[in-house]
Amino acid sequence: MSWVSSNQPRGLAQPLWGLTRRAAVRLAGRQSVLRQANWVLFGAVIALSLLGTLVIWSATRQVLGNAYLYKQLLNITIGVILMLVVSSLDTRHIKLYAPVLYAAACLGLLAVLSPLGTVVNGARSWISLGAGFQVEPSEFAKLGLILMSAMVLSEVAAGHRRPATKAIMVTLGLGAVPVLLVVAEPDLGVTMLLAVLMLGLIALSGVRLRWLFGMLAAAALGITAIINLHLLKAYQVSRLAAFINPSADPRGTGYSAAQAKIAIGSGGLHGVGLFHSQLIAGNYVPEQQTDFIFAVVGNELGFIGTMILIGLLAVMLFTALRIAARAEDQFGMLVASGIAIWFAVQSFINIGMTVGIMPVTGLPLPFVSYGGSALFADMIAIGLLQSIHRRRNVFAA
Repeated sequence: MSWVSSNQPRGLAQPLWGLTRRAAVRLAGRQSVLRQANWVLFGAVIALSLLGTLVIWSATRQVLGNAYLYKQLLNITIGVILMLVVSSLDTRHIKLYAPVLYAAACLGLLAVLSPLGTVVNGARSWISLGAGFQVEPSEFAKLGLILMSAMVLSEVAAGHRRPATKAIMVTLGLGAVPVLLVVAEPDLGVTMLLAVLMLGLIALSGVRLRWLFGMLAAAALGITAIINLHLLKAYQVSRLAAFINPSADPRGTGYSAAQAKIAIGSGGLHGVGLFHSQLIAGNYVPEQQTDFIFAVVGNELGFIGTMILIGLLAVMLFTALRIAARAEDQFGMLVASGIAIWFAVQSFINIGMTVGIMPVTGLPLPFVSYGGSALFADMIAIGLLQSIHRRRNVFAA
C-alpha cells in the first residue's frame, strides 16, 4: 500500500533529495542568476557593506552596545535578498514595472509631507513605522527617477538615433515631481542628486548640444533665484556659510565638519585601530555612524583604510560603467549609467563634506553608512545592474 494518496500533487511525493537536486540545478544552471552574476560587482558591494558594519559597530558600541550591529546585519540580509530577487527579473519586465515604482516613490514623498512624516535634523524626510524602524522615501525616489527617465528616453522612433523633443519634455516633467517634493521636505542633498541624475540621463540619451546648454543655463538661473529669493531654510544657509568660512563658527554650524577633519587627520597612515579610538568612543563626531562614517574610517583605519574604501567604490563604479557600455539596449545602458552617476555623485558629496571640500548635505555613503532605506535602495540598484549584465550574457550565449 502506498503511503502517499494518489490525489496528492506529485511534487509532495518526491523524495527530499529530488527536490534538493532540482533546486541546485535551478541555482547552478547555465542560465541561472548565480552563474550569470557579475561576481566582481557582488564582491565589492559585500566588502563595502561588511566594512561599513564593522565601522558602524565601532562608532556606536560604547553608547548603544550591539544594537546597531544587529540592525545593520539584518539590513544587509534583507538588502541581499532584494538584490537577488531584482537580479532574477528580465529587464523587459523591469521596464514595465518602472511606472509603478515611480508612482510608489512619489506617493511616499507625499506621505512624508503629511502628518505621517517625521522631522529629523530639520528635514521632514522620514515615516516612522514603530519599534525604532523608519523608512525614507527619497532613497527610493532615486530608483524611480532613473527607471522612469530611462523608460521614456529609450523610446526612440524608427530611423532616429536621438529621443524626440516630446520625450525630453516628458522626462523633465516627470523628474520635476520628485524634485519639487524633496525640495518641500526640504532636503538639499537629495534635491541636488535628483537634478544631476535627471540632467545626466538626458545628456547620455544622445540629445543635441543645444539641449545641454539650455538645461545648464536653466540650472544656473534656478540656483540664482533660490539664493536671491532666500528660499533656503535657516539651517541650510548656516551649513553653506560654514562651508564657505569654516572658522566663522567652529563650535556651532561648523562643528561637525571641523570634528570630522580632526578625526581623519589624527588617524595618520595606519589609524589608531578599529575599536580603539577615544575620539570616536566619545562621540565627538556628530552622526558618525551615518553622514560622517568616512571620518570613523579615516580615524580608526587611517589613510590606508580610506584608500581601500575608495578603491572598493571605484571597482563598483567601474563595473557599473562597464555594464552600461555593454548593455544590449538603450534602456539598460541608461539605467546602468544612472546608477553609476548616483553612486559616484553621492560618494563624492559624502566624502567631500567630510574632508571639507563640499558643504554638509546629509547624504550617506553608499553601502557603508548605517540605514535601512538607503541600503535597500542601494542593493536594489545592484540587482538592476546584475539583471542588465545577465541579459547580455544570455543573448551572448
